[in-house]
Order: sequence, then C-alpha cells, then structure tokens
Amino acid sequence: MQRYRYEIDNVRSHLRSLWAVIALQLVFIVALWIGWMRMPGTITVHIPPDLRSGSVMALGEVPPANVYAFAFYIFQQLNRWPEDGAEDYGKAIFHIAPYLTPEFRRQLIADMEAKGKQGELAHRIRSLQAIVDSGYEERRVDVLSQDVWVVWLDLELNESVKGMTIKHTRIRYPIRVVRYAVDAEANPWGLALDGFAGEGPKKLDLGSTN
Repeated sequence: MQRYRYEIDNVRSHLRSLWAVIALQLVFIVALWIGWMRMPGTITVHIPPDLRSGSVMALGEVPPANVYAFAFYIFQQLNRWPEDGAEDYGKAIFHIAPYLTPEFRRQLIADMEAKGKQGELAHRIRSLQAIVDSGYEERRVDVLSQDVWVVWLDLELNESVKGMTIKHTRIRYPIRVVRYAVDAEANPWGLALDGFAGEGPKKLDLGSTN
C-alpha cells in the first residue's frame, strides 16, 4: 500500500508541474499577443537613393536626400497654379494638407486670403521648377536633429496673368521640415513642411546658385 501511495504522490506532483508549465505558457502567449496588438500596422523605411556604396541605417532614420526630395516635391505642388490662382492656391493647400504642419497650413491660408483681397491671385498662373545643376547636395540639407531639417531649395519661379509673364526669377527657399508621423495612410512619408527658416526666401541673381 505504501508503494501505491508513493506512486499516487508522484503522479500528483507531476500534474502540478504540468499545470505550472501550462500557466507559464499562457502568460507567454498573452505577452506575445499584447506585443503584437501594440505593433504599428505599417513601418516606413526611408531608403537612400544611392546604394552603390551600401547603407546602414537605424529604423526610422531619414536620409537627407529623402528629406530634400520630399521638400522639393511638396513645395512644388503647393506653388503649382495651372489655371487661376484664386482657385488653384486653395486647392493646392487642401491637396497637400496632410504634408503640412497645422501652423504652416494656417500661415498659408492667411497668405492666400491676404493675396486674394489685394487682387494678386485672379487669373494668375504660377509654377516652380528646379534650376539646372542645383539639385541635391549635402550642403542643401541642414540636419538640426533626427526630427528637424532645413532644406535649401534654389528654384525658378514663373508667373503670368492672361498669357503675359509678370514674374520670372530665381529664389532660394529655406524650407523647414519636421517628422510628422500622424497619419500613415494620408502621409506615408511621415514628414511635413513647417514653414520657412531664418529670414525666409531670398531672391537670387539669375546667374547665381551658390
């Protein structure tokens, strides 16, 4: 009888061990489930444009070349008024709104309203294009922090009213760019324009981009 009692005690001890293992597994599974639920639905990876020499980057790091490309593309869209500035300026602001910080969007709307009252938008066509040989260089992006940059865009501004050219000039725009990962669906770049840096835009001589 004593031998059977020992066997029963061994079985009970083994069962307790199994229950302990099951409990630990349940805790591990719950921890994994919580971690999975907290993971973002998408991860934005910024790939440098030139990979000939390879690249090692931390997750979330944004190469200066990508910041430059973002600033140029979005700012060009903002200043594209193909038919009538009175309508196109507001449409452009609305179209690129996810790529603007709230403060810069308010500044642009105020600028649009002021220009509209002064009659500077009606029938005005505007376009911006890159000046030849003034594309991306390291010196054109100031890295202020891992989340803030200043991009120096040298662009050619063209404006006309009813077919008559009223402005043809070259301007250097210091564009402030910030990390803005608010809505990955509307803004997959995770960046936004935050206005002008320093003293703002500066007119360039037609033969100078230095």
